[in-house]
Amino acid sequence: MGVTIRQIAEAAGVSRGTVDRALNNRGRIRPEVAERIRAIADEMGYKPNQLGRALSMSRNNIKIGVILQGAETPFMKEVLKGIQEACAEVDNLGGTVLVHKIEHQNAEDVILAMEKMRMEEVRGIAMVPLDEERVKREIDRFVEEFRIPVVTFTSDVEDTKRLCFVGQNGVQCGRAAAGLMGELTGGKGKVVVISGYSTNTSLSSRVVGFREEIARKYPGIEIIGPEYCFEENGRAREITEGIFKDVPDLDGIYLTSHGEEGVCEAIAGAGKAGQVKMVANDFMGRNYELMREGFIHFLIGQDARIQGYEPVMILFRLLFNGEAPERAKIFTEIYIRNEYTIPEGRH
Repeated sequence: MGVTIRQIAEAAGVSRGTVDRALNNRGRIRPEVAERIRAIADEMGYKPNQLGRALSMSRNNIKIGVILQGAETPFMKEVLKGIQEACAEVDNLGGTVLVHKIEHQNAEDVILAMEKMRMEEVRGIAMVPLDEERVKREIDRFVEEFRIPVVTFTSDVEDTKRLCFVGQNGVQCGRAAAGLMGELTGGKGKVVVISGYSTNTSLSSRVVGFREEIARKYPGIEIIGPEYCFEENGRAREITEGIFKDVPDLDGIYLTSHGEEGVCEAIAGAGKAGQVKMVANDFMGRNYELMREGFIHFLIGQDARIQGYEPVMILFRLLFNGEAPERAKIFTEIYIRNEYTIPEGRH
């Protein structure tokens, strides 16, 4: 990853403008200061051919905002790595990326974050939205009234004026989960669906796809739920324990969201490890470990990094040279793993 002008400025204890003058041999700057800055830049491995683009971006004063909901979940922490990678690239070109983290999913917090970013004079926003009317109205207002383009990621609200969406095809993911569950259960039995939030379209579309494919291909399976755990392990455990009491002959669990550890704790407590088949999502947290222990039978993954990286870069390309995305929906790959395909060295 390239060294940025900001990093050089911080290391030298000067402004970015001073770094510009030192590296370009222009403007008023003391010779000893310029020499020290150039030495620091050399030590950090700064590449001079990046400077022209950086100066151009500085003149354009491009500032991009990112709103990340559910920021403390294992998946979103991986998404954040992609965001940070994009931040470094934009920073290297003289732009700025502001990241606002929201621990849970809350419409009011999202709207407040959007307004805060508008006051910070961002020229584009990448965000994880909610499928709530007030959030959708705010997105449309930002696009129409303030001329601030919005890119959604991980979760979509396509009935808005957002520019595009980057994330998984949730319906296809749900269908894949249904196929796996159908084979695990022999196409019959009782299966509960546990999800995170009803207002998260990524999760709700997984439920839709799962239901549709089960009805089409496995009519012998009875679906219970969805129940909502708000991506909290404690709540997921309570839901699963309650299901075991009400449905002692449960055959399977499809978990669309975070909450894996809580579900597996309930399975262990009921002595049903391996007996109750489980399909979950994402290759992170303790999921591989839980798979090795026989709790999770299949994991369905997606490219978390690209879901953080690409929305920022889409806005950058749009604001820098007017390059619009080619598609309104940019779907990431869907990957499936079981205990035999866990990458070496992963836990």
